[in-house]
Amino acid sequence: MPYPFTLGIASGDPLSTAVVLWTRLAPSPFEVDGGMATDSFPVQWVVAEDASMATVVRRGTALAHAEYAHSVHVDVGGLRPDREYWYQFRCGPHLSGVGRTRTAPAPGAHLDHLDLVVASCQSLGAGWYHAWKDAASEPADLVYFAGDYIYEYATDATSVRWPYTPSLPADFTRQTDTLGRFRQQYGLYKSDPDLQEAHRVSPWMVTWDDHEVFNDYDAEDPSLYQLRANAYRAFWEHMPLRSPQRPSGYTARMYRQLDYGDLARFHVIDARQYKTGQLPGSTVGDTAERRDPSRQILGTAQEAWLLDSLGSGATTWDVMANTVLFSRLDSDDTAGERFSTGQWDAYQAAQQRVIDTVAAKDAGGFVVLTGDIHRNYHLNVLKDFEDPDSAVVGVEFAGTSISSGRDGGETDSGLEVRTRANPHLVSADLRRGYLRCRISHDVWTTQVRAIDRISTLDYRAWTSHTLVTEPRRPGLQVS
Repeated sequence: MPYPFTLGIASGDPLSTAVVLWTRLAPSPFEVDGGMATDSFPVQWVVAEDASMATVVRRGTALAHAEYAHSVHVDVGGLRPDREYWYQFRCGPHLSGVGRTRTAPAPGAHLDHLDLVVASCQSLGAGWYHAWKDAASEPADLVYFAGDYIYEYATDATSVRWPYTPSLPADFTRQTDTLGRFRQQYGLYKSDPDLQEAHRVSPWMVTWDDHEVFNDYDAEDPSLYQLRANAYRAFWEHMPLRSPQRPSGYTARMYRQLDYGDLARFHVIDARQYKTGQLPGSTVGDTAERRDPSRQILGTAQEAWLLDSLGSGATTWDVMANTVLFSRLDSDDTAGERFSTGQWDAYQAAQQRVIDTVAAKDAGGFVVLTGDIHRNYHLNVLKDFEDPDSAVVGVEFAGTSISSGRDGGETDSGLEVRTRANPHLVSADLRRGYLRCRISHDVWTTQVRAIDRISTLDYRAWTSHTLVTEPRRPGLQVS
């Protein structure tokens, strides 16, 4: 067998005594079958306390089955809380690289701080992954990826990377639809060395948005069930996720909870699979439909789970690991109001139920982490968005894209309109990049990491500004 670890290695969803290790055998990652036979192959894995892999604490063998694209998901238990570990795979004579991961603290144990990276939206054809190179240069304790890991579109000559991209099979000239085609798309994306390095050096916590399936797909449309089944299956095959997240047909339970000692509880949500059909058009006025209490963005079961979970832990921070913008965002600075049909604003009653729960429980430290919008929006979450002077109950960090949207900038006319129309919008810009957060019991500090261009191989990375908020005094301040 030629070298099989072409897509790198990864770890994810750390618990206090366990973490998921991932790899996929794919000597030819752009082929439908990854260049593998239909046999199953044994893959040895090792976990050690040091990067030289001298002090081994766990080892075993997993089978890579053709049924799951020869991917391997090892849920390694028996680890110590709040510890760095290193891991490696072997298949036959071939060794993978050495990965770094870290377990969460024991339940309720004191954690001084957590270093978190927040990222989303990485269209491969839009530009280079300079943001991942920058993020991996200072490995975080945890990476939260808020969706749009792949895009379903065909790869063609409009790609920024086209002059540098290896020759691809003809399959790539059509949109992803079949299971094999989705596997090829992940093979293409995960071949990027900067993305691989970001996976190698930190554990990830992931959810999906729409482009892992189809742009703005309607979860209520039966004609998309097979497409969803293909997309969900390929997503699980290529992510460091546990077996409870493995799909059954066109459904999968992606929502879950991760705790980091007494510091933070993460509520990872799925805002695509269960939502009521999207309203027509890209924006909507303040209509009765927008406020219809029966319209769901999370679905009945997931919403009940979230409302019950919020404020239920003895942690300083309650974090909603979200996908599409949660806070109100009016895109009309005149007497009228316009709201995106693809965000929580189009499900206003559900949005308000979350806010009311946070306010009623008075848990403090409510933070929403968001992707999707290809720009930085950092907002105060108000108890009543109809009243600009209403109490602040939390904050939202909506991070920009890794690459989607191509080269960004500081502002444009649309951003200026939104800034005027939304006094709770504290800061905003259109640059590419990601968020780097230092979470402590006293303060949450977010550095907005900016990349000046992704259309060329040369670039500059810097912190454009920093925002802080305190758990018992919610509200963003720019420093």
